[in-house]
Amino acid sequence: MAIKAGDKMPDGKFRVMTATGPAEVSTDELFKGKTVVLFAVPGAFTPTCSNQHLPSYLKNYDKVRATGIDTIACMAVNDVFVMDAWGKDRGVGDKIKMLADGNGEYTKALGLELDGSKFGLGQRSKRFSIIVKNGIAEKVNVDEGKYELTGAEATCSIN
Repeated sequence: MAIKAGDKMPDGKFRVMTATGPAEVSTDELFKGKTVVLFAVPGAFTPTCSNQHLPSYLKNYDKVRATGIDTIACMAVNDVFVMDAWGKDRGVGDKIKMLADGNGEYTKALGLELDGSKFGLGQRSKRFSIIVKNGIAEKVNVDEGKYELTGAEATCSIN
């Protein structure tokens, strides 16, 4: 069953790249005491994700932060090395946390998995966005064919 507004975010871990190499970040570290916008993409370097979805958060960074968001985090069912390379390629710097859900475990815990097998992608994540306040999903948007539903503008109600 997919997560919905009002639900507690499931416990889990992500991999992130640090100056000393790959490290784990727990959901507690990510969400506790913070307001976070977590958005997910089916895959790093894929056209819509690279050219529209991730850039919507990057170009609207200041506007998103002005709405009270402490952290912007991007998740994909990709490994930490791919997520790091994609973040560097897109110039996210420290503005967006690039979270690797390499085995899709967190995606599955959210109930937002996508079977991309017919495109040669295997199991991935649906495109979604969640505003999380202190570990509780406040707003959940799931893309059913239009990335705009989960882009920064719609998720954070900015223009």
